[in-house]
Amino acid sequence: MEKIQELTEKILREGVEKGQVEANRIIGEAKEQAEKILQDARQQAQEITAQAQKKAGETAANTRSELKMYTEQALSALKSEVTNVLTDGVVKEAVAGLTASPDFLGQFAVALAEKWSANEPVVISSSEADSLKAYFAAKAKALLDKGVTINKVNGKDTLLTIAPADGSYKVNFGKEEFETYFKNFLRPQLIEMLF
Repeated sequence: MEKIQELTEKILREGVEKGQVEANRIIGEAKEQAEKILQDARQQAQEITAQAQKKAGETAANTRSELKMYTEQALSALKSEVTNVLTDGVVKEAVAGLTASPDFLGQFAVALAEKWSANEPVVISSSEADSLKAYFAAKAKALLDKGVTINKVNGKDTLLTIAPADGSYKVNFGKEEFETYFKNFLRPQLIEMLF
């Protein structure tokens, strides 16, 4: 019986040792796999972070570029509106003055008819062009000296005044109107760009 007991203990020891070796091998493989999974996860996290930073940088650069472009467009629209208001004011007054004088209107019609009948282009001579330019410059100055108020630019409400100040002209925007003008101008483009 002792031999059976010894044999049983020996088999048990060998089984336990083999089980321990197998358990250690499985634990080692599990640790290696866990480390590999962690390394892969870290690498993926770094790649995702790098992509997000790159995209954020591109978005920021695009936003700055778009804002610059939209600001330039807004200023261009504003300049155009100022020019239109001044031109309308000067031309309407000039045409009203010219049409009120029957002598001038008659002379103009005769000169125009003579040029057309001769099949030549209608040309304002240099001396007439200079006096016409001086006339319009004086009228524009007179209009500006009275002060100009613009209530809409590109169909958007705004309050802009141009008034004489210290020998030149001062442009005033109401702060709220200025902010509203740019918000209304930029909002559709920002929504399109972001979404």
